[in-house]
Amino acid sequence: MKQMSMSESGFERKTKRTRKREFLDEMNLVVPWAELVSLIAPHAPAPGAKGGRPPFPAQTMLRIHFLQQWFNLSDPAMEEALYDTPMFREFAGLDVGEDHLPDESTILRFRHLLEAHDLGLQILATVNATLSAKGLLLKQGTVVDATLIAAPSSTKNSTGTRDPEIHQTRKGNQWHHGMKAHIGADAESGLVPSVATTAANAHDITQAHALLHGEETDIFADSGYRGVEKREEVQAEHPDVSWHVAMMPGKRRVLDKIRPMGAVLEQLEKTKASIRAKVEHPFRVIKRQFGYVKVKYRGLAKNTAKLVTLFALSNLWMARKRPLSRVQGWLRLHTAKGPRMRSKSTFKHRAKRRNSCYLNNCASATVSAGVVQTILK
Repeated sequence: MKQMSMSESGFERKTKRTRKREFLDEMNLVVPWAELVSLIAPHAPAPGAKGGRPPFPAQTMLRIHFLQQWFNLSDPAMEEALYDTPMFREFAGLDVGEDHLPDESTILRFRHLLEAHDLGLQILATVNATLSAKGLLLKQGTVVDATLIAAPSSTKNSTGTRDPEIHQTRKGNQWHHGMKAHIGADAESGLVPSVATTAANAHDITQAHALLHGEETDIFADSGYRGVEKREEVQAEHPDVSWHVAMMPGKRRVLDKIRPMGAVLEQLEKTKASIRAKVEHPFRVIKRQFGYVKVKYRGLAKNTAKLVTLFALSNLWMARKRPLSRVQGWLRLHTAKGPRMRSKSTFKHRAKRRNSCYLNNCASATVSAGVVQTILK
């Protein structure tokens, strides 16, 4: 067998900054770790009075839990990934040479801890409060929508039955077995402040009132929400909001777009559709970026806890470029040399013009975490 070289011990001659590394570095900067750990710490297990192996720190377990969500890993797969992937151990703050690594039972117990104390909703609220403080989450308009999450329809299990809380529904001419994730998204940024879940056979309109935070003035929805303003719970809790519901596709097809009124109505529907498009972005992130296309557990409670955490992380993922742009601007300002040096006023002017655009590059890896956190504050 060939003897290992020093390249397998962290002294590689060549390295490449992979997309996974870029992703973890970006998320490490934007996740409010201190605030989230303070939520979990009061419920975390304490060292036993009779000694024994001390429990893992709350931040370590929270980082492992987030790795599970980002890379769609089960508890056994997460345990194996910690052994196989040095990058994951580095992100979690673990050293395989000195520390014990959490096994799948430890990872499972931490997830149950979050579920038992309903900490998923608190994580979402904390993340949204952080984004609101940075001016990234506005509350004047909300877009509501729902998406189907598939579930196994097989009865080949220990009980020989399907999950009693999961049902099937028909969309178009195709039947789907699973659950629904209902969200209310900010009409400006697409970030998600509220989440609700039901079985797949529940109508979207039944959860409309639960997706509103009470501060919005305008609400946008697709044609499936027709008549929502007439429902008792909506009139009782949100009587003053304006609903902008899409026209039925059949009615829109027969519009006479040559006439002025038909052209105006068509343009109005296009405008409403362009605003509603924001609500599809979080769905794309959790399904395509994070790979969550099928439920992982039995029962709505466990799957709801996972979904709420996923939407909290998707908010950070979608907003990550805004705070990181400040870091990147600091780098350009302090590392420019010679004729490339620009004044602060020039930089501020250009930063204002780019305020509504995402920057494609993250902060340089050469900047220490302390400097970056100082800039982000």
